[in-house]
Amino acid sequence: MVVKVISADHAVAWAVRLAKVEVIPAFPITPQTLIMELLAEFINDGELDAEFIAAESEHSVMSVAIGASVGGVRTFTASSSQGLALMHEMLYVPPQVRLPIVMVNVNRSLGAAAGIWLEHNDSMPERESGWLQCYVEDNQEALDMVLQAYRIAEDERVMLPLMVCLDGFVLSHTVERVEVPGQEEVDYFLPRFRPCVTLDPSEPQLINPIVPPDYAMEMRYQLDRAIDASRRVIAEVDELFGRTFGRRYGGLLQTYKMEDAEYALLSLGTVTTTARAVVDELRSRGEKAGLIKLRFMRPFPEKELKEVTKDLRSLGVFDRSLSMNGFGPVFTEVRGALSSSGIALSDHIGGLGGRDVTLEHIREIYSDIALGKAVQDGANWYGLRRRRK
Repeated sequence: MVVKVISADHAVAWAVRLAKVEVIPAFPITPQTLIMELLAEFINDGELDAEFIAAESEHSVMSVAIGASVGGVRTFTASSSQGLALMHEMLYVPPQVRLPIVMVNVNRSLGAAAGIWLEHNDSMPERESGWLQCYVEDNQEALDMVLQAYRIAEDERVMLPLMVCLDGFVLSHTVERVEVPGQEEVDYFLPRFRPCVTLDPSEPQLINPIVPPDYAMEMRYQLDRAIDASRRVIAEVDELFGRTFGRRYGGLLQTYKMEDAEYALLSLGTVTTTARAVVDELRSRGEKAGLIKLRFMRPFPEKELKEVTKDLRSLGVFDRSLSMNGFGPVFTEVRGALSSSGIALSDHIGGLGGRDVTLEHIREIYSDIALGKAVQDGANWYGLRRRRK
């Protein structure tokens, strides 16, 4: 193991190198480009034995990734914002064909209004595509989660693509201390990819044909069951990762000072670090505040969420995206999971389009949650020039 001071984009590239990925289709888009630039350097310098394919668009990138994965090789790509949107049509192929592609999406707002700054409205709509989807908090977790992603996605009980999402610029272009594990440790944790089915010219077969109504529903059902089955694998992989590298992340979600909490905030991504600091402040004043870090949007941890919130009187949800129903997508999911819990639920939106989320914003959110008022007319907004409900 060596310690490096690197950005999350470079931490991802190091993880891909350690995972011994064999095919990397790419198209540049800010703020993910740093990942592909460093991977190209690794290949050019003979440090990574992989095929780097510069495609003409993100739609082609995912098409190449699908072809490589169905050919039986470990595949990686990355994108962001409009690039992910351009992939949309092809994103629906890997889940249904059961291809364990790993992709990093560096979160960035999807215009209009055009911008290159942080928002989750590029990845949130794709949670319905069949990809497993997780969000990381810092640069170390970005590296670790890419390694975990291959172990989860390639498990025979799962065999699904996995999208690792990280906050653009806050992580992608900010350097932190990152422990880069040794190759021998990674080889133990992540064995060579052994595909269940591959296309082989010597044994012609058809994969992903037109599916008539006689079989389409069964395919959807099997995909839904595979996503549900990934819950157990995600927990197992997190435990194995902890035994191997000394770091665990809690699987689908992670809790902070929830043992006796009376009210809490659920967050995802980098804002979790700010919320953790506010919880410490509140605890020092005797307040029973807690924090839930949501790591996976797919599978959504409904059962786990019910368990960790069973003693709360109120729960707030932080959203960095909109569902255009008056609320954010995370709150919409949480409200569905906890609709019969009796807990006062509220939605708190902030940080859209790259606007800063400050300690003061999170203090204000916790103050609102502590009042125990359930949401009525819509989400609470923070950081607006004029606050509006």
